[in-house]
Amino acid sequence: MKLLITRRLPDPVLDALPPEFDVTLRDDTRPLSRDEIHAALRDYDCVLPTLGDAFDAAAFAAVKAPRAKLLANFGVGYNHIDVAAAKAAGIAVTNTPGAVTDATADIAMTLMLMSARRAAEGDRLVRAGRWRGWYPTEMLGVHITGKTLGIVGMGRIGQAIAKRAHHGFGMGVVFFNRSQVTDPGVPARQLATLAEVMAVADVVVIAVPGGAGTRHLIDAAALLAMKPTAHLVNISRGDVIDEQALIAALQSGKIAGAGLDVYEHEPDVPQALRDLDCVTLLPHLGTAALEVRTAMGMLAVENLKAFARGAPLSTPV
Repeated sequence: MKLLITRRLPDPVLDALPPEFDVTLRDDTRPLSRDEIHAALRDYDCVLPTLGDAFDAAAFAAVKAPRAKLLANFGVGYNHIDVAAAKAAGIAVTNTPGAVTDATADIAMTLMLMSARRAAEGDRLVRAGRWRGWYPTEMLGVHITGKTLGIVGMGRIGQAIAKRAHHGFGMGVVFFNRSQVTDPGVPARQLATLAEVMAVADVVVIAVPGGAGTRHLIDAAALLAMKPTAHLVNISRGDVIDEQALIAALQSGKIAGAGLDVYEHEPDVPQALRDLDCVTLLPHLGTAALEVRTAMGMLAVENLKAFARGAPLSTPV
């Protein structure tokens, strides 16, 4: 079987690939181009794609009777793949849930603390040689211990964030979720609307899946509902937030700050966001730890091995 891996993976993952596959490793850090997407579907039995590789409906429509029968996605998020169109073309899709949960929750906590305590701004101050020494009212931020955390999306990652915030920082937790969550793992209140969560929280963390159903979920109205002292953190997908509405809210002081690991059109980050001192910007570090990326890759390999044996896939979408 011919297998295309669209981006380099950690060496232990590549070493674990089963001998049943003739592997092509694409040594380019950029997402697949449209022509490469078509070639992947046409020339390979399996593809191991990742974030940004746009296997959308148009791609499947352009390749009649594709050779590919499995997209073993590297990552829990798969909004870059039109799963319905893939299945209609006879192609299964898998992802890598579980392996990313704790690492992504850790990045959420990192951004919460960095935004509330103005850590990125302080780092820039020191590096620029502009720090003139400690004084009692310098760079006052927000003490998050005991504050209220609002979580939008109470799945695996949302619950992992809630546990860290509640047990580690004594935060009260409220959340919005489309379905009822009977056991969020910590004392937490599920509120009926997104607006209610945005209004009562001191820090709001976005942890929903990407895709058409959540695009611009956090719009101007949602941002307007927040306290002017509140901070917004996004570790989900960039287009869950209306980026221009966020910029306007930050520039006007409608909210105090934001911590972002993802962007609406990444890797492009608007200059207006980069110019704001009240924003912490990370380069999509959610799962950026060797053992985590290795675990993600091993789960993708597990799906490939199951496919080669004709066995049930481990984590089908």
